[in-house]
Amino acid sequence: MAINSTVYKASIQVSDMDRNHYQSYDLTVALHPSETILRMMVRLLVFSMLADEKEGDEQLSFTKGISTEEEPDLWQKNFSDEVLLWVELGQPDEKRMRKACGRSKSVVIVNYHDKSEVWWKEMKSKLSRFSNLRTLSLKEEQVTALEALCERTMQLNVTVQDGEFWVSSDNGSCTIRPEWRSF
Repeated sequence: MAINSTVYKASIQVSDMDRNHYQSYDLTVALHPSETILRMMVRLLVFSMLADEKEGDEQLSFTKGISTEEEPDLWQKNFSDEVLLWVELGQPDEKRMRKACGRSKSVVIVNYHDKSEVWWKEMKSKLSRFSNLRTLSLKEEQVTALEALCERTMQLNVTVQDGEFWVSSDNGSCTIRPEWRSF
């Protein structure tokens, strides 16, 4: 018998002073049986980092992600079903990124483990040929604090100023300083 995903509800209030983006999002997120709470919380953080005020099909959304190879963790599609933004978490291989860069106007890889430094050194030259690809690095010691904020129904406040993300809930808070890598 297959194990079902666990459903989480997240109400996120984003106050991004860097982009002048102020918005509330009510999200339903499925935690796949093989996914960790940390990875799910990173997905929520990345959503708040990249979300904007577009409506309908153009809004950033969660996909089947980890349970299918045909979709990323998050994406943004237009009304013609074209992928505008493909967001991949972890340390994907070159083949997967070649496919993503061919299907999407913009691709973002988000690394959130310290071991991703080894992956980056190996993949940097291979991925540099893709002009529509960017890589974001999150420090593991910073994102692990997100786990303490997780509840089945959670209210998160994400405040952004000068590239620094302050995430808070009734359970506490943490500060995350993402770093865009360059080729």
